[in-house]
Amino acid sequence: MFLEGLKVVELASVLAAPSVGQFLAELGAEVIKIENPLQGGDVTRSWKLAKENVQKGRSAYFTSINWGKTSLFLNLYEPADLARLYEIVQTADIVLASYKPQDAEKLKVSYEDLRKINPTIIYGHITGYGRNVPKVGYDAIIQAEAGFVYMNGEPDCKPSKMPVALIDVLAGHQLKQGILLALLKKEKTGEGSYVEVSLFDSAVSALVNQASNWLNAGYIPQQMGSQHPNIVPYGTIFVTNDKRMITIAVGTDKHFAKLCEILQIPALAQNLKFATNAQRVIHRQELITILEEKIALWDKNDLLLALEKAQIPAGGVNTMPEVFALDYVKDLIFEADNLKGIRQWVGIIDGERGKNLPAPPEGL
Repeated sequence: MFLEGLKVVELASVLAAPSVGQFLAELGAEVIKIENPLQGGDVTRSWKLAKENVQKGRSAYFTSINWGKTSLFLNLYEPADLARLYEIVQTADIVLASYKPQDAEKLKVSYEDLRKINPTIIYGHITGYGRNVPKVGYDAIIQAEAGFVYMNGEPDCKPSKMPVALIDVLAGHQLKQGILLALLKKEKTGEGSYVEVSLFDSAVSALVNQASNWLNAGYIPQQMGSQHPNIVPYGTIFVTNDKRMITIAVGTDKHFAKLCEILQIPALAQNLKFATNAQRVIHRQELITILEEKIALWDKNDLLLALEKAQIPAGGVNTMPEVFALDYVKDLIFEADNLKGIRQWVGIIDGERGKNLPAPPEGL
C-alpha cells in the first residue's frame, strides 16, 4: 500500500476530516481515531435512520467515513488521557482536526501544542469559517450562506439544500490535496506543516460558473431545477413513454444535431433559434417543450441505447438500488470483516487496553 507505515491521529468528527482519515486508511496508513467518551464518541454514531437499531451498533452514516480506523476513547480534559494522546503523537506523521477556533488551544491539542511534541507533524485542520470566526460550521448552514440553497430547486418552489453534505466532501478533498503536498514537502525538507481548509471557503470556491455569472455578467443565479443556466439542453429531466426519467447533457452543437437526428427532427438543428447553444439558451422553453414531446415517444432503455451509440451524454434518473445494480459500480463496492474493516473495539491500541482508559460508552 502507498502509505503503509504512516501513522495518522484523527481528532475530528462528522464528515469532512474523517473522510480524509478514511482516504489515508484506504491507502494503507494506520489511522487512530480519538473519540470523546463523555459525548458518546463521534456524533455521527447516533445519526441513524428510523429503521436502524437505536440502542446499539454504529450508524450507517458513521460507517460511511470511518472504515479502516482504530477508535480510542480519550477524555482530553483528563491529564492521563491527554498524556496518552501526546505519547501517540510523538510517533505520528499526520494529525487531522476539526475544532472550531480556540477549542484546540483549550484542549492543548493545537498545532502549536503538538509541534512541540513532534516538530515534523503535519496538522490538517478543517474549520467552519476560518481561524478568525468562532462559529460552528455545519454543511446545511454553509450551503445556505454560500448561495447553493437559494439557487437549488425547481422554479416557484421553496429553495432546498443538496441531499448530500457536498460542502463537507469538497472540503475533505481540498484537505487531502493540502496534506499530500505537505507530505511531499516533508519528504524534501523534513519540515512539518499546518494545513487549514474552511468549509465556507470550499463552498464559495465551488460556485465556479455560478459565481462567475454574477461577478462577470451581473446575473444572480435563480432556481432552474436540473437545467443549466449556460447550456441547453443540459441536465433537464425528461419523461419517457414508459414513465421513466432520463437526463441529457448536450455540450456541443454537434451533439445537438445528432440528438435531433435520433428524435427524427433533423430540421430543428438548422433552425436559427436552436442551431447554436447561445440561441438555445435564449429560446430555452420553446426547445424544451419540443424535446419533451419527442422524448415521450420513446421507452427509456431504447432511447438511452440510441444516445449512447451516438456518443451523446445521457443517463437514467436512478434510485439507489438502480445505481448499485450498474455494471460499472460493482467494482466500487468493497466488503471487509470487522478486523480488516472498521476496527472499532473501543480503547484498543495494538491489542492492549491502556490502564487509564475509560470504559467504552454503552452501545459502542
